[in-house]
Amino acid sequence: MGTHWRELKVWQKTHELVLEIYRLTAKFPKTEIYGLINQSKRAAYSVPVNIVEGQSRQTTREYLQFLYNARGSLEEVRYFLLLSMELVYLSEKDYEILESKYESASKMLNALIKSLKQHL
Repeated sequence: MGTHWRELKVWQKTHELVLEIYRLTAKFPKTEIYGLINQSKRAAYSVPVNIVEGQSRQTTREYLQFLYNARGSLEEVRYFLLLSMELVYLSEKDYEILESKYESASKMLNALIKSLKQHL
């Protein structure tokens, strides 16, 4: 666990995705400010935050628990993206691009979890 969290590719990718969620939700209807906008942002930034917090923990077991939380938040964002597209707040093209990026981030996160589980 000697690597700094900023060096983790999965953190870098999920951080970039947070920025994209912020940019996209800025275009959503203002009626969604306390609904879909807020929930999407919170779920999105929860992913890299959990990676950071987990990586700073003392044990691999604790690290894994935070990564599981990150994975749950990542899937939440994927649902919010689908909902946003179906409500026509997000274009189908933007949805497909983001869904692909979140799928890639999910695979990276799962690979990190798998790697850490081997150290238990």
